Amino acid sequence: MDDQPLKSFKSSKILVTGAAGFIGSHLAERLKKQGYDVIGVDKFSDYYDVSLKRKNESDLNKLGVTILELDLAAATLTEDLPKDVNYIFHFAARPGIAATSTFEDYLSNNVLATENLTNYTKDLEALELFINIGTSSIYGKDVFCEEDTLPKPISNYGVTKLAAEQLALSKARLGYFKACSLRLYSVYGSRERPDKMFSQLIECALDNEPFPLFEGSLSHRRSFTHVFDIIDGIINTIGNESKCNGEVINLGTAEEYTTQQGVEMVEELVNTKISFDMKPPRTGDQTRTKAIITKAKHLLNYNPKVTLKQGVQEQLDWILEKRKQ
Repeated sequence: MDDQPLKSFKSSKILVTGAAGFIGSHLAERLKKQGYDVIGVDKFSDYYDVSLKRKNESDLNKLGVTILELDLAAATLTEDLPKDVNYIFHFAARPGIAATSTFEDYLSNNVLATENLTNYTKDLEALELFINIGTSSIYGKDVFCEEDTLPKPISNYGVTKLAAEQLALSKARLGYFKACSLRLYSVYGSRERPDKMFSQLIECALDNEPFPLFEGSLSHRRSFTHVFDIIDGIINTIGNESKCNGEVINLGTAEEYTTQQGVEMVEELVNTKISFDMKPPRTGDQTRTKAIITKAKHLLNYNPKVTLKQGVQEQLDWILEKRKQ
């Protein structure tokens, strides 16, 4: 969580797509504080409460980060985006496995948007690296593997994120620009989407309301990774362009926890017992995602440090502060 500029790259212009979202806003903030020229892009979709994204936008604006409101799948990017970008961090996507999302939603936001962005990117003469933000959902149902494992996604989200990843890497193989893809594992922390597990657990604990629990999910295992650690790994791609080019890299924590342990951690910190509102099993849900981060340690000097207790406490503190506003 060092806010000092990285080497001589601080004069670089950086484009962050999905910049008003959870992880994208954290990255844009960190980059700006480190002295980079940061431009954001966000569609401000109504997948979840848009006011949360507008709050992130407002906070970034105060730091000097401008966010352009664009639909990457529809916009004419060569006209709407700058031509002197040095790095692109591509977060924008339709997330999750919500039943309200259609395949067309995933196709447009994950595949067509990425194709549009990479076509714009081909003509950027100053581009050093295109960093695609992928997901462990690409691997499939039971994930404990290295990056060269054959992907077997089981959701429209995972399928279209794999397609987006390969669109970016295919352009790198053709020599248009350097690119890599970072597959993230179960990120949580302040600004997390309200539909995500820890957001809901904390809100339910504070309000003494039942937590919507999908049948069988208490035994699901995850490499819960705090957003600060994830940002450390993502930002270290800067300066390691040649090492990262063409690579798929896991970013998570080697620690593994069950959903039950996540529930118990929130109960401990809020000092309450959480009840459940049982739901049928969710189609496309993964039973296990444990990150193997050997490559990230080697290429990015990645070393996640935030414990689960520290991370959940950070998110709890943020939610409590938000409730005062």
